[in-house]
Amino acid sequence: MKILILNCGSSSIKYQLFDMENNEQLLAKGIVEKIGLLGSFIKNTRNDGDEVKLVGDIFDHQQGIEYVLGLLTSKTHGSIKSMDELKAVGHRVVHGGEAFNGSVFISDEVIKTMEECVDLAPLHNPPNLKGIYAIKELLPNVPQAGVFDTAFHQTMEAQAYMYAIPYSLYKKYGIRKYGFHGTSHRYVSARAAEILNKDIKDLKIITCHLGNGASIAAIKNGKSVDTTMGLTPVEGLMMGTRSGDFDIGALTYIMQKEEIDLNATNTLINKQSGVLGVSGVSSDMREVEEAAANGNERAKLSLEMYNYRVVKYIGAYTAAMGGLDVLVFTGGIGENADKMRLEILNNFAYLNLLPDAEINKGLRGKEAIITKPESSVIAMVVPTNEELVIARDAYQIVTNL
Repeated sequence: MKILILNCGSSSIKYQLFDMENNEQLLAKGIVEKIGLLGSFIKNTRNDGDEVKLVGDIFDHQQGIEYVLGLLTSKTHGSIKSMDELKAVGHRVVHGGEAFNGSVFISDEVIKTMEECVDLAPLHNPPNLKGIYAIKELLPNVPQAGVFDTAFHQTMEAQAYMYAIPYSLYKKYGIRKYGFHGTSHRYVSARAAEILNKDIKDLKIITCHLGNGASIAAIKNGKSVDTTMGLTPVEGLMMGTRSGDFDIGALTYIMQKEEIDLNATNTLINKQSGVLGVSGVSSDMREVEEAAANGNERAKLSLEMYNYRVVKYIGAYTAAMGGLDVLVFTGGIGENADKMRLEILNNFAYLNLLPDAEINKGLRGKEAIITKPESSVIAMVVPTNEELVIARDAYQIVTNL
């Protein structure tokens, strides 16, 4: 069964094509960039190494998806002979609110409910929906599945997800912690248990998805019990350009002193803060590490702040779960920044967590256990694969129709 996975952003479409009944083989992947902007292009890579980049005007998401479908069925660069081979389309959807605690078949009623969640993720859900609308128009007979970033965290209890604000605001607007990166946290925790040949229901796992956007999840007996991101992806860890945890009083103080409106404030905490804001160098951790190595004190400070917050949340979630069995690193930084991983792990000697510096050194993007055999807590690197999770869910949904 061939399944197409779409991840639609505001001006981009990432996609992957899987053959689920042939060892979940990835047939092709690609990206459409700069939709509605100058310099639009689509880049497609087939599993045999064939690669093509086409440049041209791409005015909207529907046109972008038309290009994707055209390339996938191309005689020269395609992976399937016709659209008849495509049996489902799976979509990454950022915010499902409280309406969705799992992946779903996308019906007209589901689309309506998803539209009602737009206010919770105004930057992300509209382009996600554009992908769904486009497939409905272009491939009306192909079933679609929605997989929500927030769904995995719907197992959190009220004490973890509620904010200490008037309860009426929660009831009226749904203001609470939802969490994000759920598909990634779900995949790497399950994969870690699989690698260790243990039942996830017997484990206390902390997963660290560290990238330009970053979050940590506490997963007890296979269920998310807490996570760092909140109503929006701003809460929690310090990130590439996002502030993370921040005193609301300090924010209103800045608004007053700088005389900035809500839009400018939103830009401040989402685009100008985090590692970029503190270091003044970049939001790219590689560039910041290089600057720090060359003596840039602000770059050093930003790295120290980043690591400290990761350490703090790991400690907090260990306490919240009453212990820790497995600590997992994933995401662009988590999978590749070996020095940062070691600096973080060195803070947990009190848990008898004993990092293996030699195994960790130079480890990039590969599955590995990075603690010594006698370590009481196992630390691991597990590259994430959110698209495969979406494909698996879509396969299950379509199979059960």
